Amino acid sequence: MSSQEKLEKYLGRLNRIRTIKVNGKVTKVIGLTIESRGPVATVGDVCQIESPGVEPILAEVVGFRENNVLLMPLSDLGSIGPGHDVVATGNSLQIPVGPHLLGRILDGLGQPIDGKGPLDSPNTYSAMRQPPHPLTRKRIEEPLSVGVRCIDGLLTVGRGQRVGLFAGSGVGKSTLLGMIARNTSADINVIALIGERGREVREFIEKDLGEEGLSRSVLVVATSDQPPLVRIKGALVATAIAEYFRDHGQDVVLMMDSVTRFAMAQREVGLAIGEPPTTRGYTPSVFATLPKLLERAGTGETGTITAFYTVLVDGDDMNEPIADAARGILDGHIVLSRQIANRGHFPSIDVLASVSRVMNDLVSPEHKGAAGVVKKLSSIYKDSEDLINIGAYQRGNNVQIDKAIMHQPAIQRFTAQDVHEHSDLESARNALIETFGGIEV
Repeated sequence: MSSQEKLEKYLGRLNRIRTIKVNGKVTKVIGLTIESRGPVATVGDVCQIESPGVEPILAEVVGFRENNVLLMPLSDLGSIGPGHDVVATGNSLQIPVGPHLLGRILDGLGQPIDGKGPLDSPNTYSAMRQPPHPLTRKRIEEPLSVGVRCIDGLLTVGRGQRVGLFAGSGVGKSTLLGMIARNTSADINVIALIGERGREVREFIEKDLGEEGLSRSVLVVATSDQPPLVRIKGALVATAIAEYFRDHGQDVVLMMDSVTRFAMAQREVGLAIGEPPTTRGYTPSVFATLPKLLERAGTGETGTITAFYTVLVDGDDMNEPIADAARGILDGHIVLSRQIANRGHFPSIDVLASVSRVMNDLVSPEHKGAAGVVKKLSSIYKDSEDLINIGAYQRGNNVQIDKAIMHQPAIQRFTAQDVHEHSDLESARNALIETFGGIEV
């Protein structure tokens, strides 16, 4: 580290030091909500609650009731008592950013949990940032190879596109995210595991991501046992890190598993501060916060953030509130089918239920035509599948159904891919055009 960098590091620390403390006092704790008389603060500010003999507890201002400040803890609140000091920091949550984040694993507040030492950087980003101005966003004009043949060929994704992965539990979404992280042509991966079971975190890192994927990734982990505000912050921190790399002209893939658990955490916060439950118990703030989070990804003035957000669908109901809201915001959706997964077909992508809204602007006419043939043949086969399976359909009665039956094995081979099988956009496009180009349906 040069002398200039050292000087900037220490100047940054000095700028963050507050020499005057403005105190409030804890008056009440109900559930997850802390009430205090003072200090002067705004919504989103981080405060320290100082308890005698223990480390200060961080809490965030989430609202106001009469003349009291409402806070929610960013850690366990077991040691908080009446009369304890509440000290305003005057800032929202700030996270250190820089190239040194690659290969690191952070908690929901942006602190390292991988035992590789502290993050010592003079540069910080606020976790709460505004989406780019719509007129500064560049159009999505370049495809991005994600290394999954079915997506590259039939649901081509563009640099800066935001895509939802809609799935129930246990149909392979984490494995699919791991494949994308290992195989994508993007420069950097930022992966947020929000509300995951603690057991699954290490499993994802070692089994799905691997050393190759981790070396060019930043992981942000906020497990299900952590306070709801930490789970919310985990999603915001991961997005801010992706924004840092985008602002430096790089192509970033942001993967968040899952946006549904982010919404559930926001619902917990809303209910705790007195918001009325509306659609299926979700509070109005959930539907106000979702677009603010999802719109932060996408193209910028220099780099891009291509985002994949997993959306859990209860009982495989694709029209539940969060799925419906996310589908209206995002630039496409990929549906993972339990029925396809039960056949042992991986990835279990339901091509007919999925769509990439920018694909037609990214691919050649030959590519578009071949993908259309696959979708038409799949649709014809699906409509007649019951008759075919019970032997009620006789070959020769319908030319289109005959073609669908003939090409069905080739479609299955194209859409199936082993977890460790390498693919890229060019090979997927060539295979698609070679196999299905020129077929008339």
